Amino acid sequence: MTKLLPLPSTAADTRTACLVLVDLVGSTTLAHILTLPAYMAVMTEFVQLMILSFEARGGHVLQHQGDAVLAYWEAEDTDSACCAALEAHDRAARLSLAGMLGINLRLRAGVAVGEVLTGHVGGQRSAYGLPVNYARRLCDAAAVGETLACRRVAEMVLPSVLHDSHAPLALRGFGPVCDAVSLRLRPAPSPILRMKVD
Repeated sequence: MTKLLPLPSTAADTRTACLVLVDLVGSTTLAHILTLPAYMAVMTEFVQLMILSFEARGGHVLQHQGDAVLAYWEAEDTDSACCAALEAHDRAARLSLAGMLGINLRLRAGVAVGEVLTGHVGGQRSAYGLPVNYARRLCDAAAVGETLACRRVAEMVLPSVLHDSHAPLALRGFGPVCDAVSLRLRPAPSPILRMKVD
């Protein structure tokens, strides 16, 4: 007889959150060209790197499934979430083991903000709501190396992030015309040089 997981002991919590999903491009190809131990080692290092970098930016990793990692931030930390998503591309590209094996890891990322229910399922933190699905759809629609975000992210004041307009997207479950923006990090300000006059 199949045993069901116990129901959560605490009630789920409704909150406005920012969801980030990053997905490794071409992982099936990697599984074909690498030995199984090498493939597992690369995927393990990739997932650990994403978890650590998201947590360093204040995120909470919800789950990882093979080549994808999902995390959330409180809505007021959307700037940090977007930075984490954008930085993930460079972090993956510099993964040491992948470099030693002569492979270049590339990502797609999706960012969405909205109401979610959070709680623990089977001892693991989980989130449910449309932003979880929206982040997945945006990630799937992103070009290699791109981070797509929902219009709500573009309407927020984000000190570290700029956004560029993107053609409307047809996203499964969200309709044929979905507004999205492509994110990029704001350039660091140039240091002010002061001349010393004697």
